[in-house]
Amino acid sequence: MTKAIDILSGVLLDETTHVGVEELRTLCNIPEEVLAEMVAEGLLQPLGTQREEWSFSGPQIHRARIASRLLRDLELNMAGAALACDLLDEIRELRRRVASLEHQLGLRR
Repeated sequence: MTKAIDILSGVLLDETTHVGVEELRTLCNIPEEVLAEMVAEGLLQPLGTQREEWSFSGPQIHRARIASRLLRDLELNMAGAALACDLLDEIRELRRRVASLEHQLGLRR
């Protein structure tokens, strides 16, 4: 009897990971116009000044994926998706800070 083994692979999305416009569009399944609107709205902040030069870091990829789901699944407009992403980032940062303080104080959750 042969047992099937599922192999999962992935890429660590950190500050050292960078992708271009086409790769980001593929990863997030978004049209070029939506990506341009995300940048214009300030939701994404690519490196590079011209669209042809744009590259996006791992955290920007994560943010774009969340925003694309908010736009598609919750039918938010771009401003709403940007606000939701900002709030989610703030919650993540606050949780990180609380965990750090708890660690420093020797508290456990």
